[in-house]
Amino acid sequence: MDYLYSVRYSQDVKGFLVKLHQEGRSLKSLAEGFGPSNDPMDIWVKQATPILIKGQSKTLKYVKQLEKRLTILEEENEILSRIA
Repeated sequence: MDYLYSVRYSQDVKGFLVKLHQEGRSLKSLAEGFGPSNDPMDIWVKQATPILIKGQSKTLKYVKQLEKRLTILEEENEILSRIA
């Protein structure tokens, strides 16, 4: 019987694979050589791709963290406005 399991990759490994992809290696060749499938590597590449915001370079991961913080602040503000 085959068991499905999830392999966790360290930030160092993810960063290494993203760098190789940015240097021209295809996701397919990286998957064949190092193990992770294309799907998680595609996500890692997107998360590491810089986004320009007001002239500053940010990663998608950083933008997602800011969105979460903004949602929390908006919820807190709504609660506080009901109390006041």
